[in-house]
Amino acid sequence: MLRELSIRNLAVIEQVSVKFHDGFHVLTGETGAGKSILIDALSLVVGGRGASDMVRYGCDKAEIEAMFELSVAHPIWSILNTFGIQASPEEGLVIRRELSTQGKSVSRVNGHIVTLSMLREAGECLVNIHGQHEHQSLLRTEKHLEWLDSYAGDAVLGTLESYRLVYKQYEKVRAELKNLEESSRQNMQMLDLYRFQIEEIASARLKPGEDEALAEERQKLMSAVKRRDSAAEAYSLLHGPKGLDAISKAVIKVTDIRDYDPQVVDPLLEQLQSAFYQLEDAVFQLRDYRDGVESDPERLTDIEDRIDLINNLKRKYGETIPDIIAYLGSIESEADKIENRDAHLARLQRELSALLTDCTALGLQLSSLRRKAADRLASAIESELRQLQMERTTFRVRLEQQPIGDNYKLHANGIDEAAFLIAPNPGEPLKPISKIASGGEMSRIMLALKTIFASIDKVPVLVFDEVDTGVSGRAAQAIAEKMARLSSQCQVFSITHLPQVACMAEHHYEIKKTIIAERTSTRVTELNALNRIEELARMLGGVEVTEKTRHHAQEMLDLAYKQKGA
Repeated sequence: MLRELSIRNLAVIEQVSVKFHDGFHVLTGETGAGKSILIDALSLVVGGRGASDMVRYGCDKAEIEAMFELSVAHPIWSILNTFGIQASPEEGLVIRRELSTQGKSVSRVNGHIVTLSMLREAGECLVNIHGQHEHQSLLRTEKHLEWLDSYAGDAVLGTLESYRLVYKQYEKVRAELKNLEESSRQNMQMLDLYRFQIEEIASARLKPGEDEALAEERQKLMSAVKRRDSAAEAYSLLHGPKGLDAISKAVIKVTDIRDYDPQVVDPLLEQLQSAFYQLEDAVFQLRDYRDGVESDPERLTDIEDRIDLINNLKRKYGETIPDIIAYLGSIESEADKIENRDAHLARLQRELSALLTDCTALGLQLSSLRRKAADRLASAIESELRQLQMERTTFRVRLEQQPIGDNYKLHANGIDEAAFLIAPNPGEPLKPISKIASGGEMSRIMLALKTIFASIDKVPVLVFDEVDTGVSGRAAQAIAEKMARLSSQCQVFSITHLPQVACMAEHHYEIKKTIIAERTSTRVTELNALNRIEELARMLGGVEVTEKTRHHAQEMLDLAYKQKGA
């Protein structure tokens, strides 16, 4: 559940911190007081789109923080684990979002910085926000199939995943076949180019790492004269009278004085003899190195030519030798397709036919499962609509397929097209929702869907932003009662202008706009019993609150308590 929401410098809100409870909450206030800003703040917390103009005028950034209390079994903990965030249900979940005037956004979950996509993934299982504009989704028939599949659950979703894997392969093969069928003239022109490129690359007989080895050998050959001359000069210096001969004579001289002062001379003589042997070994190694250095101008020329050839191929076909070899493989495959076009066409046609058979079989299986789920969903929605003062309404989920010859038209979600149909009054034919549903009916149909899916998706926080617009009287009362019942499954929030809805809530918050020192600010107050009567009386009577409207407000609250008790 959402336990606390804190907001700083968001639109007209300077600073607000609100604590929430279990059950049904309503937020009321005059138009323009800032009720929807609270919903905007909650939307930002769960990954909604933010903008720099949402920051309060004159401030550098807006800050929103929400604290959730969730069960150990809630899926959010496994989602956070995949993000590398270790979180404990005992400590709760804290999400923080910052928006700057430069348009930058920073999001943190329990102190860990997360990306907006990560925040959005986590938020989908925390909060479901439903506004007036969402009624439009009822008019989009592609959403109807999505809702049906969600309602059907694992049986359909598992089969749908299998279908999509086969359909993806089907689309790939179909694209290959279409490309091969439509590009025969261009392919013949390309074949000459491919043959030239294949000959040019293949004749080079490239080997991975060859260019690096050639560069190293070229460097050695280019420096051969310098290396040999330097080694010879060093050898002459060390082997001459000032090198080994000098040290040898020094050893003899020191040996002559050894007997006179052995304690001092012996260590010195040992060092000189060691130096002589080490230098002698170094001289021999220099001689061998000098004799081993070879200068081969012809080999150097060959290497230069080979490197030029490889560099020319790199400019044409790839940055590295492995890239060139990979390109050779791809054009050999393309050339083979062109040269053996008929054989490839036959193979692709066989593959496509087999995949079409598999797709159709899975599509029919999906359709059968969906038809069973469609009947259950229609029955569930009719049951909910009866509780929303639409007791004579007939609701159906129509599933149709478009035949193409002996098969069906395939798409990413199977062979079915779904549409929600209603007949609001007895004796009327079923028609698509978009053609006959009024705004008030749309609100109730959407509320029915939300009620059904609340027990399926297990999202703990459900928010309704003025979804009761366009309804009144018994319909408004029915919507209020439905939200109250729904709050036994999850935490429900409703922004409303209807007293029938407001009186059914267990927790009532007033959003009020004030002007202090020429600055507008919004505050949020949880109402006690007396203040709640005043707010309901304002909603009933408008500008002037009288004793009659107060009495009516009290009467509505008393009836609501009895209704909820029943």
